[in-house]
Amino acid sequence: MAEASILVADRDAANRKGMAVILEQEGYGVVQVEDEGEALAQLKRAPSRFDVVILQRCPECASDGLDVLTKIKAHPVLKLVPVIMQAESRDERDMAECLRAGAHYYLTKPVEEELLLAVVKTAVTDHDNYRSIQAQMEHCEGRLAMMQAGHFQIRTLEEAALLGKLLASAYPDADLVAVGITELLINAVEHGNLEIGYQRKSELIAEGRWLEEIERRQLPSSPYAARCVDVMFQRSPGEIRLSIKDQGQGFDWRRYLEIHPDRVYDTHGRGIAIAKQVSFDEVEYQGEGNEVEAVNYYPESAEQDAGIKEY
Repeated sequence: MAEASILVADRDAANRKGMAVILEQEGYGVVQVEDEGEALAQLKRAPSRFDVVILQRCPECASDGLDVLTKIKAHPVLKLVPVIMQAESRDERDMAECLRAGAHYYLTKPVEEELLLAVVKTAVTDHDNYRSIQAQMEHCEGRLAMMQAGHFQIRTLEEAALLGKLLASAYPDADLVAVGITELLINAVEHGNLEIGYQRKSELIAEGRWLEEIERRQLPSSPYAARCVDVMFQRSPGEIRLSIKDQGQGFDWRRYLEIHPDRVYDTHGRGIAIAKQVSFDEVEYQGEGNEVEAVNYYPESAEQDAGIKEY
């Protein structure tokens, strides 16, 4: 795997260089810039170059990291690049504002070396996963561009990944939608049907036993083995609607539509928020949380253009 590239923007030269030294010692390639305006210019010149961006929150500055974050998340390519915001403030309201704007993580100065490395490692892994999904979409593009409606059932994470790519090919913006569909399907399998709660997943990841537990709960002798996830696809003029329903007990979905400050350093739990931020116009859970509907609205010309690619 190629060396991950990190873009660090910080007006404090000592802090910026200190982070660069820490990251470079771990094998990351680091590009340093003095302010967020230069960071945005670098990103626009080469949207696919960086795996992670570290910005500075500075409300009193002419070019604040929050403003640049908003522009990154509005960019069709950059919106999937994980952004780490660092700031002097430990104010939870400020942290929540940055997370709502699309930041993956929020660090306060002085940044602890161990925490910085842990957060960057998770962010790089997330971006690698997004890129992998998008790369695989090159082989699926246009396959279901003409599909008007469909009903599917899945049981495993492997089936979730396969169906995610297949269904995304029915959308005009397939590469972005593929990430969100896959995240929602995986959530329906592991947290829904297999009933692996958030805290339990954290423990399993820390122990290196997450996939082992997934496989154990899908054995024929498991009470979860026969459970399926039902997926309904419906195309109407100007919109595509996706409904995903699992057979679990549901969960408190309200806490996961956005990245919450009390989970900002966790190594997972961003999938639903990412789906809402970058893949769909609307993501709405029903009832106890075992059914979700994701909707995208398109001008008819966009769907016609997607269909033309089929020929």
